[in-house]
Order: sequence, then structure tokens, then C-alpha cells
Amino acid sequence: MKKTIKWVSIILGGLVAIIVLAILIVPMFINVQKYKPEIENIAGQAIGRAVAIQGSINLSLFPWVGLSFSDLHIKNPAGFQEKDFVVVESFEARVKFLPLISKEVQVKRFVVERPRITLEKRKDGQGNWEGIGAQPGEARPEPAGKEEKSGAIEHHEGLPIRSLAVGEFAITNGTILWIDDLKAERKEVSDLNLRLQDVSLDRAVHLAFSAKLDKQPISLEGKVGPIGKEPGKGTIPLDLAIKALNQLDMNLKGSITDPTSAQAFDLALQISPFSPRKLVAAIGQSFPVITADPNALTRVALKAKLTGDPRNIRISDGVLDLDESKMGFSFKAKDFGKPDVAFNIDLDKIDVDRYLPPPSEKKPKEGEKKTESPQAKEKKTDYAPLRKVVLDGTIKIGTLRAKGLTLQDVNVKMTGKNGLFNLDPLALKLYKGDMSVKGAFDVRKDIPKSQAKLDTDGVQVGPLIKDFMKKDFLEGALQSKVDISMEGDDPERIKQTLNGKGNLLFKDGAIVGLDLAGMVRNVASTFGLAEKGQEKPKTDFAELHAPFIITNGLVKTSDCTLLSPLLRVAAKGSADLVKEVLDFRVEPKFVGTLKGQGDTKARSGIMVPVLVSGTFSSPKFRPDLEGMLKQGIEKELPKASELLKGLGTPGTESKDLQEKAKKLLEGLPFGK
Repeated sequence: MKKTIKWVSIILGGLVAIIVLAILIVPMFINVQKYKPEIENIAGQAIGRAVAIQGSINLSLFPWVGLSFSDLHIKNPAGFQEKDFVVVESFEARVKFLPLISKEVQVKRFVVERPRITLEKRKDGQGNWEGIGAQPGEARPEPAGKEEKSGAIEHHEGLPIRSLAVGEFAITNGTILWIDDLKAERKEVSDLNLRLQDVSLDRAVHLAFSAKLDKQPISLEGKVGPIGKEPGKGTIPLDLAIKALNQLDMNLKGSITDPTSAQAFDLALQISPFSPRKLVAAIGQSFPVITADPNALTRVALKAKLTGDPRNIRISDGVLDLDESKMGFSFKAKDFGKPDVAFNIDLDKIDVDRYLPPPSEKKPKEGEKKTESPQAKEKKTDYAPLRKVVLDGTIKIGTLRAKGLTLQDVNVKMTGKNGLFNLDPLALKLYKGDMSVKGAFDVRKDIPKSQAKLDTDGVQVGPLIKDFMKKDFLEGALQSKVDISMEGDDPERIKQTLNGKGNLLFKDGAIVGLDLAGMVRNVASTFGLAEKGQEKPKTDFAELHAPFIITNGLVKTSDCTLLSPLLRVAAKGSADLVKEVLDFRVEPKFVGTLKGQGDTKARSGIMVPVLVSGTFSSPKFRPDLEGMLKQGIEKELPKASELLKGLGTPGTESKDLQEKAKKLLEGLPFGK
């Protein structure tokens, strides 16, 4: 028995010795260069590109399995500017042989020197990277028996190794060239270097990456891991610092759990203050956003905590610095097939006007309207994605400036589900007063419906109109209640379906640019039949009350009143929002004293009702001659009766009528 064991040991030992000797000696006698054409052919078939190794190939088997070659060329298909897709000046890899038997990978050296990758896109849109892995001219085969499942996450096994140790891993002096023939664009990433240290499964891997993008530096440094005994499973810590173009400085710290299955992450992101304008300029590009303020978007900083997985994302403790504004925020979203989104935004101040495009210098001509193409009118908005959204959000803004308006203490609460979105409330302080809005936006059907209830209390309309419209025509404190509804998503449809009612009450104000007392007392000066004074006209009032009803875009009021110590005015009529025309009659009455609030002139003469007509952009005012007759003008002016009879049918606009009206008005004793 002992002799048998002895002989078996001798035989096994001899076999091992023979194998070791073969591994050591065979590479010395085999001319690898002789098989280079066959190696190139096999590699070319695997890659789907022609392969040429113009330098030498070296092979070793023990104790390190080693492969090295130089001057490798992977060719481009025909029709591209560059001849080569990939060029590698030299490559060397050495792996210890015996540990591979026990699934232990020990790499002494893995070095790629001066690789050059050219990515080119032709004018027909084809890229030279397409078809990699397939035979030239053949489509890449789809894996057999593999079915696509929407939203499914593939589960992969970990690496089939027990341990990993790498002595030197480096890619040095690399280049990536991007060519877009269609856009005549050429970009280059040069001086690309990547080094890994302490590469193993049970220790953190230190990495250092650097490159230059159009001669501007980019770097990534930090550590990742340990990966663990089962790569792809467990929690992998990471701590990375990214710097770009001497402008951007970003840190990412946290962990990724089960990257091949659950893909959960828990990360802290911090971006130091930088200028987006300088960042874009550093790569030789013009800034893509044109803002009214050229100094906008010159300072941005961000920090936030990101947690979740491919199905759920949560952002917490977010802080964004945008120029002089600071915003705290949180956000979470889940179930992306039917997005469930919640957010909270708290912004101290912002001037939105700074970030809007500058106003156009070209002004539309009077009466000119924008016309939509037939294609634009036929195109309908698809609201189906909104019907899937579940929304719950709040927005708080300390001071907001937009379209010239200054809003304070803005508080917005919005919710939505199944295509019905509610705004309850939108509350804010506006020009020494308060405003609140409750609204709904319904897209459960193809044509959206909207409704809103608006309340204001004590809003000073004078500065509001000056800031928003750059005009000065009304003053006073506004109290209002407005309830409106509409359908559609284009202006014309909205105006045609606008319905509702409202009540506007202005207190202690004035109508600027219109001397109503003078208008109703002095027809000649007000309606252009005499020279006007240089003093800007103004009608002061204690109260201006304007209730209204809207029916399919037609605004009507039958009890609009203006009260002041000087006069009382009642108005009724309509404003057609669809046709943009006016039709009002103003009925004045003097009361008590002839000197009113803010009025220092003594008034005397005849009360004349005023008719308001014309369009929104060009309103017209004229005296109501029929109203003048009702006041008994015939008794005071016997000649007026004959003249009025000669004016013809009310509403005619003949030159003869205008001349007769002028003669009549010139003959009336309107007083001072």
C-alpha cells in the first residue's frame, strides 16, 4: 500500500513538474508573432471591426499569465473621416496563474498607455460605434429567449471570484475625440488619466481621474468601497470630489446598496458656489439662456440629501442659492408609472423679471393681432399624463417680484389627483392689502375646465397699476369678490366660455386722466371742441362700486356707481371680451357743494350724460345729446331745438352731423 501511494505521489509530482516546465518553456519556443494575423482575425470577428496589431505581441504563462502588445488599431467602417475607431499605443496585463484555480484574482499590472477613441457621427446620423460586437454588415443578434418587461429590474449574480487584488491599474495619456459632421462640431478630451490604488474586495479603492475638456481641466478623486466578498451585493460606501473647468467643485458622499438588484442609494450632495455663465464660457460656448439682467445666473450653490431607489426618490434638507436668493426645499416621488409627487419650497426672495427674456424692441402695430397657423389650431394638448399624477405641494415666498409687481408673504397649497388639481389657498400680501385665491383646474376630459374665487382687501390699485401696466388711471383701496369659470386652453376659447360674477369696491381714490365733473359740465372742452388746459384731469371719489356679471365673455353692469362730495355718477353697459368693444352710458348728478374732494374749482353749467364706445385699445367718449334734451336744454336754448332736429338719426356719423353738433355746442352757455 505504501509503495502504491509512493508511486502515485511520484507520478502526480512529475505531472505537475512537466506542466510547470511547459508553462515556463513553451512561450520561449512558440513564435507568437507568427499567429498575429489569426489573432487579429479572431479579435476582429468578436468586435465587428477590422483589427491590426502593428507592434509586437508578448505572452507569458508562469508564474504570471501575461499579455502585452503595442500599436493596436481598431478600424472605422467605410465612410468616416477618421481611419481608426480605437488606437492603443501599448497594453500590458499580468495575472498570477495558480490563485485563479481557487477563484482568487491577483493582478500585478494592468496598464493601457495612450489610448485614443474617436466617436464620429456622419451627416446621415450614423455613428461609428454602431454595430460593435456584430459582423460587419450584420445586425447585432438579440439574446434568445429574453423578453422585455416594462419596469422590471434585472437581477445579476455577483462576480465569480473569492478575492481580488490589483497592484497597478492605470490608463495614461488617453484621448477621446468627438466629431459631429452634421453640426460641424469637434470636441476633444485629452490628457485622460485614471489610476486605482488598493484595489481589493475588502478595502476601499482609491481612485484618481483627470482629463482636459477643450484644454480645461476635469478631475475626480476619492474612494469607493469596500465592495465586499459578494460584489454587487451589500452596501458600498463612496466619497468623491469632482472638479471641472476651474469653476465647479462638487462632493458626493454616502453609499449604494445592492447595486445589481435593489440599487438603493443614500447620498449627500454639495456643490460649492460657482457661476453658470463662467462655466459655460470655459468650454467656449455661448450661454444658452438670454436674461433681462445680464448679471443673473452668476452664482449658484446647492446641497441636498438624496435617498431612494429606481422606484422611489426623496430629496431632503435641500438648500439652493441662486444669486441673491436662498431656497430651502424637499421633494419625493414614487411609482413613476403613475407619479406620486410631493414637494415643499421655502424661498426668501426672488425677482423673476431678472430671469425672463428681455422685452422685444419690436412693437406690434395698433390693431395687429397674432395669428396662429392652422396646424397650431388643430394641435391639441394631451392631458392624459396629468391624469396619472398625484400631487401635494406647498410653496412659500417672502418677497416675489414678477411682471413689475411686488408680492409678499406668498403662500401656495396645491393638490391633485386623477386629473383634478386644486389651489387652496393662494394667499399673499399685495400693495398694503391682502389677496386670496381658491381655484381648480380639471383635465379629466379632453377640454380643460378652470374656476377661481378671488378676494382682495385693502389693495392699493394705484401703485399696482403703475408697476404692472406702466400706466396711471386709477387710485384707491380695492375690496373685491370675484367668482369665475372658463373652458379651454387657448385665449379665444377662454374668452368665449368665461362666466361668473364679481363685486369691485374702490374707496378714497380717483380716476386719473379723466375729469368726469368737467366732462359732464363742459362738453366743449372735454370732447375736443375747445382747447384743453395743461393740468392733468382727475376725478376724485369717496367710493366707486362696480358689480358685474359675465356671460360667455360679455361683462355687464347695471348698477355701477361713483360717490363723491361733488357728484354722483351711475353707469351701466357692457364690455365684450370676445369682440373687445365697449358700450356704456354714464349718468352724472351734482350734489350739495360744487367743490369736492380734491377739487378746488367752482363748477357751474349743464349736466351732460356720457356715452362710452369704441374698442379696448381705443375707447371713445361723446356727449349723450338725447340726455341733454331730457335735462330741459330746450327751455334754456330755444335755438337748440331746431339744431338738434337737424342732427338726423342718433348714431349717424356724417360730416354734416358733426358740423351741426359743433355749432350747437359752440352756442351753449357752458359757464366757467
